[in-house]
Amino acid sequence: MKVVVLLGGDSGERDVSLASGVGVAEALRTAGHQVVALDPSKGLLTRGEEVAILESGVAAIPPAGGQEAAGSAVTIGGNPELADADVVFVALHGGQGEDGTVQALLEMAGMAYVGSGMLGCALSMDKDVSKRLLRDAGLPTPDWMVGDPPAAEVVERLGAPVIVKPVSGGSSIGLTLAVDADQVAHAGAEGRARGEAMMYEAFIDGRELTVGILGDEALPVGEIVTAHELFDYECKYQPGMASEIFPADLKADVAQQLQELALGVHRVLRLRHFSRIDFMLDAHGDPWILEANSLPGLTGTSLLPKAARAAGLSFPDFCDRLVQLARIK
Repeated sequence: MKVVVLLGGDSGERDVSLASGVGVAEALRTAGHQVVALDPSKGLLTRGEEVAILESGVAAIPPAGGQEAAGSAVTIGGNPELADADVVFVALHGGQGEDGTVQALLEMAGMAYVGSGMLGCALSMDKDVSKRLLRDAGLPTPDWMVGDPPAAEVVERLGAPVIVKPVSGGSSIGLTLAVDADQVAHAGAEGRARGEAMMYEAFIDGRELTVGILGDEALPVGEIVTAHELFDYECKYQPGMASEIFPADLKADVAQQLQELALGVHRVLRLRHFSRIDFMLDAHGDPWILEANSLPGLTGTSLLPKAARAAGLSFPDFCDRLVQLARIK
Protein backbone atom coordinates (compact mmCIF):
# COMPACT_ATOMS: atom_id res chain seq x y z
CA MET A 1 0.00 0.00 0.00
CA LYS A 2 0.99 3.61 -0.46
CA VAL A 3 1.21 5.27 2.95
CA VAL A 4 1.77 8.98 3.53
CA VAL A 5 3.24 9.69 6.96
CA LEU A 6 2.33 13.15 8.27
CA LEU A 7 5.05 14.43 10.57
CA GLY A 8 6.64 17.60 11.89
CA GLY A 9 4.24 20.51 11.71
CA ASP A 10 5.10 23.56 13.76
CA SER A 11 3.80 22.89 17.26
CA GLY A 12 6.01 22.77 20.35
CA GLU A 13 6.24 19.01 19.77
CA ARG A 14 7.67 19.30 16.25
CA ASP A 15 10.96 17.55 17.06
CA VAL A 16 9.14 14.62 18.66
CA SER A 17 6.82 14.34 15.68
CA LEU A 18 9.72 14.34 13.21
CA ALA A 19 11.48 11.58 15.15
CA SER A 20 8.26 9.57 15.41
CA GLY A 21 7.36 10.02 11.77
CA VAL A 22 10.68 9.05 10.22
CA GLY A 23 10.84 5.99 12.47
CA VAL A 24 7.34 5.00 11.36
CA ALA A 25 8.21 5.60 7.70
CA GLU A 26 11.26 3.33 7.90
CA ALA A 27 9.31 0.66 9.77
CA LEU A 28 6.52 0.67 7.17
CA ARG A 29 9.06 0.32 4.35
CA THR A 30 10.48 -2.68 6.18
CA ALA A 31 6.94 -4.08 6.31
CA GLY A 32 6.69 -3.77 2.52
CA HIS A 33 4.76 -0.53 2.04
CA GLN A 34 5.46 2.32 -0.35
CA VAL A 35 5.99 5.32 1.94
CA VAL A 36 6.49 9.07 1.64
CA ALA A 37 7.03 11.42 4.57
CA LEU A 38 5.17 14.72 4.39
CA ASP A 39 5.81 17.65 6.73
CA PRO A 40 2.73 19.91 6.42
CA SER A 41 4.78 23.00 7.26
CA LYS A 42 7.74 22.23 4.96
CA GLY A 43 6.75 19.70 2.31
CA LEU A 44 8.09 16.27 1.36
CA LEU A 45 11.17 14.97 3.13
CA THR A 46 13.98 13.41 1.13
CA ARG A 47 15.44 10.11 2.29
CA GLY A 48 18.58 12.01 3.23
CA GLU A 49 16.57 14.33 5.46
CA GLU A 50 14.87 11.36 7.06
CA VAL A 51 18.24 9.74 7.83
CA ALA A 52 19.53 12.98 9.34
CA ILE A 53 16.50 13.19 11.65
CA LEU A 54 16.93 9.58 12.71
CA GLU A 55 20.59 10.20 13.51
CA SER A 56 20.05 13.49 15.38
CA GLY A 57 17.13 12.37 17.53
CA VAL A 58 15.10 14.75 19.73
CA ALA A 59 16.76 17.84 21.23
CA ALA A 60 16.88 18.18 25.02
CA ILE A 61 14.48 21.13 24.96
CA PRO A 62 11.42 21.66 22.74
CA PRO A 63 11.63 24.12 19.83
CA ALA A 64 10.67 27.72 20.48
CA GLY A 65 7.07 28.58 19.80
CA GLY A 66 3.66 27.67 21.10
CA GLN A 67 1.54 24.57 21.06
CA GLU A 68 -0.26 25.49 17.86
CA ALA A 69 0.51 24.08 14.44
CA ALA A 70 -0.60 27.20 12.62
CA GLY A 71 -1.05 26.66 8.91
CA SER A 72 -0.39 22.94 8.90
CA ALA A 73 -4.01 21.99 8.38
CA VAL A 74 -4.35 24.45 5.52
CA THR A 75 -1.29 22.94 3.84
CA ILE A 76 -2.73 19.44 4.14
CA GLY A 77 -5.95 20.38 2.38
CA GLY A 78 -5.64 19.52 -1.31
CA ASN A 79 -2.05 18.27 -1.07
CA PRO A 80 -1.34 16.21 -4.22
CA GLU A 81 0.73 13.63 -2.32
CA LEU A 82 -2.36 12.63 -0.39
CA ALA A 83 -4.56 12.17 -3.44
CA ASP A 84 -3.50 8.61 -4.25
CA ALA A 85 -2.57 7.43 -0.74
CA ASP A 86 -4.20 4.25 0.50
CA VAL A 87 -3.64 5.25 4.14
CA VAL A 88 -2.42 8.37 5.91
CA PHE A 89 -0.39 7.66 9.04
CA VAL A 90 -0.80 10.70 11.31
CA ALA A 91 2.38 11.08 13.36
CA LEU A 92 1.80 14.73 14.23
CA HIS A 93 1.92 15.75 17.90
CA GLY A 94 0.33 18.81 19.45
CA GLY A 95 -1.56 21.71 17.89
CA GLN A 96 -3.82 21.08 14.91
CA GLY A 97 -2.22 17.69 14.32
CA GLU A 98 -3.63 16.27 17.54
CA ASP A 99 -6.64 18.41 18.43
CA GLY A 100 -8.90 16.94 15.73
CA THR A 101 -8.39 19.59 13.05
CA VAL A 102 -6.25 17.47 10.71
CA GLN A 103 -8.44 14.45 11.38
CA ALA A 104 -11.54 16.43 10.36
CA LEU A 105 -9.90 17.41 7.07
CA LEU A 106 -8.95 13.81 6.33
CA GLU A 107 -12.47 12.64 7.11
CA MET A 108 -13.98 15.31 4.86
CA ALA A 109 -11.71 14.07 2.08
CA GLY A 110 -12.84 10.48 2.68
CA MET A 111 -9.31 9.30 3.44
CA ALA A 112 -8.37 6.33 5.61
CA TYR A 113 -5.96 7.34 8.35
CA VAL A 114 -4.24 5.86 11.37
CA GLY A 115 -5.27 7.09 14.78
CA SER A 116 -8.24 8.47 16.64
CA GLY A 117 -10.92 10.48 14.90
CA MET A 118 -11.76 14.14 15.28
CA LEU A 119 -13.84 13.67 18.42
CA GLY A 120 -11.42 11.38 20.22
CA CYS A 121 -8.48 13.68 19.53
CA ALA A 122 -10.39 16.75 20.67
CA LEU A 123 -11.60 15.11 23.88
CA SER A 124 -8.21 13.74 24.92
CA MET A 125 -6.33 16.92 23.96
CA ASP A 126 -8.38 19.00 26.40
CA LYS A 127 -7.35 17.64 29.80
CA ASP A 128 -10.14 19.43 31.62
CA VAL A 129 -12.83 17.95 29.38
CA SER A 130 -11.27 14.48 29.41
CA LYS A 131 -10.98 14.44 33.21
CA ARG A 132 -14.62 15.50 33.55
CA LEU A 133 -15.66 12.60 31.32
CA LEU A 134 -13.50 10.16 33.28
CA ARG A 135 -14.90 11.36 36.59
CA ASP A 136 -18.46 11.09 35.31
CA ALA A 137 -17.73 7.53 34.16
CA GLY A 138 -16.51 6.62 37.64
CA LEU A 139 -12.86 6.32 36.57
CA PRO A 140 -10.32 7.56 39.16
CA THR A 141 -8.44 10.75 38.26
CA PRO A 142 -6.73 13.24 40.61
CA ASP A 143 -8.71 16.30 41.68
CA TRP A 144 -7.99 19.44 39.67
CA MET A 145 -8.80 23.10 39.03
CA VAL A 146 -8.56 25.22 35.89
CA GLY A 147 -8.45 28.90 35.04
CA ASP A 148 -6.84 31.50 37.27
CA PRO A 149 -7.79 30.64 40.86
CA PRO A 150 -5.87 32.27 43.75
CA ALA A 151 -2.76 30.20 44.50
CA ALA A 152 -3.70 29.91 48.17
CA GLU A 153 -7.06 28.43 47.15
CA VAL A 154 -5.32 25.90 44.90
CA VAL A 155 -3.08 24.70 47.73
CA GLU A 156 -5.95 24.64 50.22
CA ARG A 157 -8.05 22.43 47.96
CA LEU A 158 -5.42 20.25 46.26
CA GLY A 159 -2.65 20.25 48.85
CA ALA A 160 1.04 20.73 48.08
CA PRO A 161 2.97 20.02 45.96
CA VAL A 162 0.74 20.68 42.97
CA ILE A 163 1.17 19.76 39.29
CA VAL A 164 0.75 22.84 37.07
CA LYS A 165 0.43 22.21 33.33
CA PRO A 166 -1.30 23.49 30.19
CA VAL A 167 -4.86 22.26 29.66
CA SER A 168 -3.87 21.28 26.10
CA GLY A 169 -0.60 19.98 24.75
CA GLY A 170 1.67 17.06 25.45
CA SER A 171 5.23 15.77 25.90
CA SER A 172 5.20 17.37 29.37
CA ILE A 173 5.93 20.79 27.83
CA GLY A 174 5.19 23.46 30.43
CA LEU A 175 4.83 20.90 33.25
CA THR A 176 5.81 22.16 36.72
CA LEU A 177 5.79 20.63 40.20
CA ALA A 178 4.97 23.59 42.45
CA VAL A 179 5.80 23.01 46.13
CA ASP A 180 4.00 26.03 47.61
CA ALA A 181 1.56 28.82 46.78
CA ASP A 182 4.28 31.13 45.46
CA GLN A 183 5.44 28.54 42.94
CA VAL A 184 1.84 27.77 41.99
CA ALA A 185 1.24 31.45 41.24
CA HIS A 186 4.51 31.76 39.28
CA ALA A 187 3.91 28.63 37.15
CA GLY A 188 0.36 29.69 36.38
CA ALA A 189 1.43 33.19 35.40
CA GLU A 190 4.18 31.85 33.12
CA GLY A 191 1.71 29.61 31.30
CA ARG A 192 -0.84 32.36 30.86
CA ALA A 193 1.91 34.64 29.53
CA ARG A 194 2.45 32.03 26.81
CA GLY A 195 -1.27 32.25 26.02
CA GLU A 196 -2.11 28.87 27.53
CA ALA A 197 -5.04 27.90 29.72
CA MET A 198 -3.62 26.25 32.83
CA MET A 199 -4.59 23.30 34.98
CA TYR A 200 -3.73 22.64 38.62
CA GLU A 201 -3.79 18.98 39.59
CA ALA A 202 -3.34 17.19 42.90
CA PHE A 203 0.06 15.50 43.03
CA ILE A 204 -0.01 11.72 43.51
CA ASP A 205 3.17 10.33 45.03
CA GLY A 206 3.87 6.78 43.94
CA ARG A 207 4.85 4.63 40.97
CA GLU A 208 4.40 6.01 37.45
CA LEU A 209 2.86 3.44 35.12
CA THR A 210 1.57 3.39 31.57
CA VAL A 211 -0.65 1.13 29.48
CA GLY A 212 -0.69 1.12 25.69
CA ILE A 213 -3.75 0.15 23.68
CA LEU A 214 -3.53 -1.49 20.26
CA GLY A 215 -6.85 -2.11 18.56
CA ASP A 216 -9.11 -3.22 21.38
CA GLU A 217 -6.39 -4.87 23.45
CA ALA A 218 -4.31 -3.57 26.33
CA LEU A 219 -0.57 -4.10 26.01
CA PRO A 220 1.68 -5.05 28.95
CA VAL A 221 1.89 -2.44 31.73
CA GLY A 222 5.12 -0.46 31.86
CA GLU A 223 6.76 1.37 34.74
CA ILE A 224 8.76 4.60 34.38
CA VAL A 225 11.63 5.46 36.73
CA THR A 226 13.09 8.88 35.90
CA ALA A 227 16.32 10.74 36.54
CA HIS A 228 14.28 13.86 37.37
CA GLU A 229 11.50 14.25 39.89
CA LEU A 230 8.97 14.29 37.05
CA PHE A 231 8.78 12.47 33.72
CA ASP A 232 9.53 15.70 31.87
CA TYR A 233 10.42 16.44 28.23
CA GLU A 234 14.12 15.70 28.70
CA CYS A 235 13.49 12.41 30.51
CA LYS A 236 11.04 11.33 27.81
CA TYR A 237 13.31 11.88 24.82
CA GLN A 238 16.94 11.80 25.94
CA PRO A 239 18.58 8.37 26.15
CA GLY A 240 19.51 7.33 29.67
CA MET A 241 17.21 9.80 31.43
CA ALA A 242 14.57 7.21 32.33
CA SER A 243 14.28 3.49 32.92
CA GLU A 244 11.18 2.07 31.29
CA ILE A 245 10.39 -1.43 32.47
CA PHE A 246 8.12 -3.68 30.41
CA PRO A 247 6.37 -5.55 31.82
CA ALA A 248 6.24 -3.72 35.14
CA ASP A 249 6.89 -5.71 38.30
CA LEU A 250 3.28 -5.86 39.50
CA LYS A 251 0.97 -8.47 40.93
CA ALA A 252 -1.16 -10.00 38.20
CA ASP A 253 -4.40 -8.59 39.58
CA VAL A 254 -2.98 -5.04 39.76
CA ALA A 255 -1.69 -5.25 36.18
CA GLN A 256 -5.09 -6.52 35.02
CA GLN A 257 -6.85 -3.69 36.87
CA LEU A 258 -4.66 -1.10 35.15
CA GLN A 259 -5.26 -2.68 31.74
CA GLU A 260 -9.03 -2.69 32.30
CA LEU A 261 -8.96 0.94 33.40
CA ALA A 262 -6.91 1.87 30.33
CA LEU A 263 -9.43 0.20 28.04
CA GLY A 264 -12.17 2.06 29.87
CA VAL A 265 -10.45 5.39 29.24
CA HIS A 266 -9.83 4.50 25.59
CA ARG A 267 -13.54 3.81 25.10
CA VAL A 268 -14.93 6.72 27.14
CA LEU A 269 -12.82 9.20 25.17
CA ARG A 270 -13.80 7.62 21.82
CA LEU A 271 -10.22 6.73 20.90
CA ARG A 272 -9.38 4.18 18.21
CA HIS A 273 -6.51 2.14 16.74
CA PHE A 274 -4.00 3.02 19.46
CA SER A 275 -3.48 5.18 22.52
CA ARG A 276 -1.45 5.33 25.71
CA ILE A 277 -2.95 5.88 29.16
CA ASP A 278 -0.74 7.15 31.99
CA PHE A 279 -1.24 6.33 35.66
CA MET A 280 0.11 6.84 39.15
CA LEU A 281 -0.14 4.00 41.66
CA ASP A 282 -0.19 5.50 45.15
CA ALA A 283 1.24 4.11 48.38
CA HIS A 284 -2.06 2.36 49.15
CA GLY A 285 -2.02 0.57 45.80
CA ASP A 286 -4.79 2.71 44.33
CA PRO A 287 -4.45 3.68 40.63
CA TRP A 288 -5.03 7.23 39.40
CA ILE A 289 -5.49 8.12 35.73
CA LEU A 290 -3.32 11.08 34.75
CA GLU A 291 -4.17 11.47 31.06
CA ALA A 292 -4.82 9.80 27.74
CA ASN A 293 -2.56 10.25 24.71
CA SER A 294 -4.44 9.90 21.43
CA LEU A 295 -1.23 10.14 19.35
CA PRO A 296 1.54 8.92 21.64
CA GLY A 297 5.17 9.29 20.66
CA LEU A 298 6.72 6.63 18.42
CA THR A 299 10.39 7.61 18.74
CA GLY A 300 13.23 5.29 19.63
CA THR A 301 12.77 6.11 23.32
CA SER A 302 8.95 6.15 23.33
CA LEU A 303 6.84 3.98 25.59
CA LEU A 304 4.28 2.50 23.21
CA PRO A 305 6.78 0.73 20.91
CA LYS A 306 8.40 -0.77 24.03
CA ALA A 307 5.02 -2.03 25.21
CA ALA A 308 4.41 -3.57 21.78
CA ARG A 309 7.79 -5.31 21.90
CA ALA A 310 6.88 -6.72 25.32
CA ALA A 311 3.78 -8.17 23.64
CA GLY A 312 5.94 -9.80 20.95
CA LEU A 313 5.45 -7.21 18.18
CA SER A 314 8.40 -5.71 16.35
CA PHE A 315 8.10 -2.03 15.45
CA PRO A 316 7.49 -2.77 11.73
CA ASP A 317 4.78 -5.28 12.70
CA PHE A 318 3.24 -2.77 15.10
CA CYS A 319 3.11 -0.02 12.45
CA ASP A 320 1.77 -2.44 9.82
CA ARG A 321 -0.97 -3.51 12.25
CA LEU A 322 -2.04 0.12 12.60
CA VAL A 323 -2.18 0.58 8.83
CA GLN A 324 -4.35 -2.53 8.54
CA LEU A 325 -6.68 -1.21 11.26
CA ALA A 326 -7.01 2.07 9.38
CA ARG A 327 -8.11 0.20 6.28
CA ILE A 328 -10.86 -1.52 8.23
CA LYS A 329 -12.34 1.58 9.87
